Amino acid sequence: MHLVRSLALAGLLLSLVGCRSNNSLPQQNPQVRAPIRIQLDGSNPAASEGVLDRAEGRLRFTVGHGRHGIACEGTTFEEGITPLGTFQVNAILSNDRFEMDPALVEQSGKSEEELRESLFTNMNSIDFKGDGETGEYGVGYISLAPVPATEQPFRFNTYDGVFRWYSFAIHGTNDESRIGKAVTGGCINAGKLTMGVLLDTVELGDEVVISSDSPCLP
Repeated sequence: MHLVRSLALAGLLLSLVGCRSNNSLPQQNPQVRAPIRIQLDGSNPAASEGVLDRAEGRLRFTVGHGRHGIACEGTTFEEGITPLGTFQVNAILSNDRFEMDPALVEQSGKSEEELRESLFTNMNSIDFKGDGETGEYGVGYISLAPVPATEQPFRFNTYDGVFRWYSFAIHGTNDESRIGKAVTGGCINAGKLTMGVLLDTVELGDEVVISSDSPCLP
């Protein structure tokens, strides 16, 4: 009788251990990354704001936009006009980081090593405003492609003798007073601290949703 009771108790303990082991298995449902959301205010650009959800907490940051206004979703990118819609990160460029959609690397006609060594430096050496100041992309450049894909003028080309990637992007600035103003060539600009966080956080394929309650250009 004692032997039967001992065997029964051992069986019960094994079943309990088995249950505890199964319940302690890690969950296999990775969280979907939330998109970066940017809300533009055409009448008061200083109120234009981006929101990044991250493990450390939500980051809100001021942004600037195109000097000629805001374009409706689905339009073709034009100089000085910031488009609305959903976009996907297809390149991340800085002095410390280079990531680019392999299709873009192939399109460039250069090796990934060449692009890694020189592309952002080249782009940031151009004086777009003609005021003698360079570094107009600040600490980084996060290229955005429209979703769904539409025909756009984004391309690799040579500007003022310098090879570059031309696209719509979130980028930094060499003049923090430009943040929160309608002064860009159409891109979203953000301050140095914000760009530092974005460059540490954003991954290829992440979504960026740009919206506005202001009237948009068709």
